[in-house]
Amino acid sequence: MSDASKSLAWVDTHCHLDAPEFGDILPEIVSRAVGRGVKAILLPTVQAADWEQAKCLVNQYGKQIPGLVYTLGIHPLYIKQAQESDIDLLKSYIEKSLSDPRFVGIGEIGLDYFVEGLDPQLQEHFFHAQLDLAEQHQLPVILHVRRSQDAILKALRKRKVPSGIAHAFNGSHQQAEQFIELGFKLGFGGAATYDRALQIRRLLKELPLDSIVTETDAPDIPPAWLKEEGGAFNEPALLPRIALQLADIRGMSDEAFSKAVWENAPQVLPRWSSLMANNSNPQSAS
Repeated sequence: MSDASKSLAWVDTHCHLDAPEFGDILPEIVSRAVGRGVKAILLPTVQAADWEQAKCLVNQYGKQIPGLVYTLGIHPLYIKQAQESDIDLLKSYIEKSLSDPRFVGIGEIGLDYFVEGLDPQLQEHFFHAQLDLAEQHQLPVILHVRRSQDAILKALRKRKVPSGIAHAFNGSHQQAEQFIELGFKLGFGGAATYDRALQIRRLLKELPLDSIVTETDAPDIPPAWLKEEGGAFNEPALLPRIALQLADIRGMSDEAFSKAVWENAPQVLPRWSSLMANNSNPQSAS
């Protein structure tokens, strides 16, 4: 990474900072991210048991990362642990969190038709119930979209959900355009760093720049080089290097790409805007 690139500011729109992989080393994880110019991170929650911890974590590390925010939701991979009462609990948490400037939406929610053993009807029940809450409170959503693009698009069209992010997007160009038409940005991260990721790279090149946001999904979706260099798992400090590869795929300068993705994220997460605006210069990590 060049010296000039080290001065850029970056936003990670999907990072599970509360994951057990980080555990006791979380202070180091945060410090490394800050040192690499990551000045805004969104922490999406995945189950009711995590909501309070995530809220505390975000407020604890907010001074180090001024743009650190969170969303509340039930992930489709966690529906086996979920209770029907969790929907009412989520509604209560949302209403209590509306006064918290670091709460920015509902997520991570969605559908996963790739992982075997997940009840599709149960997934849809929890997903639709959470979309209803998003519509009721006019909050954006962070979407888990895996082999479920059409079903999620159909559900969104039935409601007036204001906006959001389709995380780790890997659908067709036509599906991407439909998400964009509904007011969504599309998340790109480590998956695009693999030479074999032809479809993801094609989308990254062809989609409008203002539809793209950067993410790590740390500790998951490691970049291509991580194992070769002895890394244990993905982390937000790797976002700048990932993002520079994304910029290269698009044929853009690092500075132009950094500025664009910094501006894109709060467009669909308006509660994030004021915290990101408090960073005096989005082109400087100092």
